[in-house]
Amino acid sequence: MLTLADVRAARERVEAVARRTPLEYSHTFSEMTGAEVYLKLENTQRTGSFKIRGATNRIVTLSDEEQDAGVVTASAGNHAQGVALAASRAGVNSKIVMPEYAPISKVKATERYGGDVVLYGNDYDEAQAKAHEIEAAEGRTYVHAFDDEYVMAGQGTIGLEIAEDCPDLDTVVVPIGGGGLISGISTAIKEQFPDARVIGVQAEQASSAADSLNKGSIQTIDEVDTIADGIAVRRIGDKPFEVIRERVDEVVTVSDEEIAVALTYLLERAKTLVEGAGAVALAALLFQKFDYEEGEVVVPALCGGNIDMNTLTTVVMRGLVETGRYLKIRTELKDRPGSLEQLIGIIAAEKANIYAVRHDRTSRKIALNATEVEIDLEMRGPDHVESLLGELREAGYDVEVLD
Repeated sequence: MLTLADVRAARERVEAVARRTPLEYSHTFSEMTGAEVYLKLENTQRTGSFKIRGATNRIVTLSDEEQDAGVVTASAGNHAQGVALAASRAGVNSKIVMPEYAPISKVKATERYGGDVVLYGNDYDEAQAKAHEIEAAEGRTYVHAFDDEYVMAGQGTIGLEIAEDCPDLDTVVVPIGGGGLISGISTAIKEQFPDARVIGVQAEQASSAADSLNKGSIQTIDEVDTIADGIAVRRIGDKPFEVIRERVDEVVTVSDEEIAVALTYLLERAKTLVEGAGAVALAALLFQKFDYEEGEVVVPALCGGNIDMNTLTTVVMRGLVETGRYLKIRTELKDRPGSLEQLIGIIAAEKANIYAVRHDRTSRKIALNATEVEIDLEMRGPDHVESLLGELREAGYDVEVLD
């Protein structure tokens, strides 16, 4: 099994390429949770995520013959960029298979780092199958995203940095996709601080690790569907599963709505941009998915910041909805002068700000003498939402809240 010595050896290879990322105390999230929260800002890493660490450790340990033949891998985006840059730095040719629906920003970034991108399949697992075909046909070495001890050891260098920068650590919270990151971090932490806890976090719709631990054997999910595309993996790795069973205290899950809230808070309160996978650790803390003591020193690992701009717009909007900052409603009015003005008067009295109004007389769902209105509103929080809805319904409006 992976050891602390493996992680320390990886550090010597990785430090020439990967940055040492900051560990910053967050007054905001400490006040919100009651814990002493330090954010491990791996979203500031080269290539925008931790993956450069494991990719570098794997590629520089290949034989000369393996390096000459080139490497191939599969990735939803972050591992792709890590392998592309690590290979380019080592003078090794890389071919990267990415799902057809991978964010275009990640595809372009991988190409800029020197990777030859092949788009194939609907998700990581289908892309991986294609990458293994290329491996066999071209004699390349497959660089696994997580099920490889060199990769796991490289990711574990994050744990060494956390241990050095936070000697009073009580709990570290780590995202889980295939399990390489948490395997490396838990090895680095547990062998130095046996009493510290390591909490793993998965998206509810990509919970292979949580399901596998509950059932005692590795479980494969038929389909994954989450805004945390960086950890959208159907099956946890064999090697990571053994480490997780031995060294991880608990694995919890968070919903896409909770991820969106955490991402929005990070952007608004901490001025920190992360992707969905980078927000899951904080989401688990904010929504109390695990128990902790008042004043406990907790380090959520923000593992990546490579979010597509179109996705960011959607996720932030979802976060605003979930926190009562944005409201979309539909109602019917009598189709006569002054009806809309009366409705807007109530909204104005409640001091809600209108983003947009859509007024439709042609909908087949309403009577001929009625009109349908949809209104997008800026709100101040859940209490403000409830107050406005109460006033509208008391005035006789049948109000539907839209997702």
